[in-house]
Amino acid sequence: MRAPALYLALIVSVLLSAGQQLVAQQDQSSNWYEIDELNPGLGAAPEDIDRATPQAAMESFMFRASEGDWESAAHVLDLASIPEEAQAEIGPERAKQLYTIIDRKIIVDWHMLLDRPDGLNARAPSDSAMSGEPRRSLLLWIVDLPERPVTIRLNRVKAEGEDAAWVFSRQSVENLPALADRFGPSALEQMLPDPLRTRAFWGLRWWEVIALPLMIAVATLLGSITYSLMSRGLHRTRRDDGSSSLLVAMRPPAVLAVVTLTVGLMTKHLFVFSGRIDTVLSPLIAIGFVSVTLWAIINAVDTLLDRLVQFDGGELSSVAEGQERKRQFATKIAAARRAIIVIVVIFGAGIVLREANMMQTLGFSLLASASVTTLVLAFAARNVLANIMASMQIAMNQSAKMGDKLLYQGYMCSVERINFTFVQLRVWTGKRLIVPVSEFVAEPFENWTMQEPFMIMEIRLRLAHGADIEPLRKRYFEILDQLDEGGEPHADSRGVYVSNHDVFGMEALFMVPCEDPNTAWARACEVRERLLRAAADLEMEAEAMFPDANPAEAA
Repeated sequence: MRAPALYLALIVSVLLSAGQQLVAQQDQSSNWYEIDELNPGLGAAPEDIDRATPQAAMESFMFRASEGDWESAAHVLDLASIPEEAQAEIGPERAKQLYTIIDRKIIVDWHMLLDRPDGLNARAPSDSAMSGEPRRSLLLWIVDLPERPVTIRLNRVKAEGEDAAWVFSRQSVENLPALADRFGPSALEQMLPDPLRTRAFWGLRWWEVIALPLMIAVATLLGSITYSLMSRGLHRTRRDDGSSSLLVAMRPPAVLAVVTLTVGLMTKHLFVFSGRIDTVLSPLIAIGFVSVTLWAIINAVDTLLDRLVQFDGGELSSVAEGQERKRQFATKIAAARRAIIVIVVIFGAGIVLREANMMQTLGFSLLASASVTTLVLAFAARNVLANIMASMQIAMNQSAKMGDKLLYQGYMCSVERINFTFVQLRVWTGKRLIVPVSEFVAEPFENWTMQEPFMIMEIRLRLAHGADIEPLRKRYFEILDQLDEGGEPHADSRGVYVSNHDVFGMEALFMVPCEDPNTAWARACEVRERLLRAAADLEMEAEAMFPDANPAEAA
């Protein structure tokens, strides 16, 4: 009985051991790509070529390439797509093409190249998709070709009987000729003498040190010429006739377009700058083209709106039939314009990030720290966003329209402009009061133009307890009749009332009907002046009108 049990235990142990070995082999094989043979046409790799880790592979390639040893540098490439008999000839060419692309288009991010055979990033966040996982392929860069973007990767491969090695992937090597044609030396550079093509400083060549300021000078000169040509005979503003105002509006975008186009064409056909310069110029060119488009659209829309809609706060504040609708329409159009600008800017920023490929070009990833970046940007822009939303709130609730007459914090003013972040108020003295939109909507104010222009101004006079109101009431009606040229508009809104009293005397309230809020304050001042003169005349007739109190008592 013991023998069969012993045999059974032995069989189970063997099966378990075989299963564990099979799982281990499967787990281990998932750490690299299995290949039959790595670059057999190149022969054995030199002993000083280290391909054990991603960082070592890149260091070996860059060192050999900088020394011009293209035969050795080719061993860091996967030449599987090239016939074995042609690898010794084509491999060095591909290595030279790759070095040219790295030199002219890319900045190597050495922090991303880990010095571990398994490529595992121990610093990756715990919630990352590849956290704690060995890597067998690393995405280094994305480079744009006219027809598509292509990737440059390091792959970990293992041939039978050899150690695993990190090499540039087969697909990346296949794309090198097209990338070299796009970003390789231009015909002009190849015609330059050898001293100009030698290294100067900061990894730049002497021709780059000379060509960069020269290119900027030429672009600036062409921009100035464009501005002068478009300004010839145009001593006008956007308020002039439609054709010239549109030309004036298109002048700044046109100048920027000429400058950006000049730099773009020169960097594409004349000068192919190294990666240190290209990582700055490429995003700037993309930003320039997007900015030109957005700027031209916004200026064109502004010019057309200036022709179709009156945005002058002074003219909108006048009282006439249909003015209320005009104020509402102008305010809504101004709000729509602000909303369009926000949408266009966000859309343009997305295009820039997509087309300029800034994430990979500059060697960092905003996506890796999206939450932190979002918090920082939100904190920095919270006031701006609050003001933008508040300006939209004003446009929707129509609490203050362009041209409305307001009494805001003791200032009698009219709404001249409602901008993104501030409201521009025109005080009756001609001064401009600039108020943040969020503060404007948070403070109460009187809108004298809302709904209808008619309003009643109040004049309060302090009179003696024994003063006879009736003679002054009679003079009050005479004053209004004189100001209204004998008419009696809103006669039911006239009146004199004793509204309050204290130890010093009584307070008389005189109501002043006003048809136009723009002249209401001046009309009230005129009525007050005449009432005081009438009260003084009555007091001279031996009727005590004003309280008998000295300034100290009044205080």
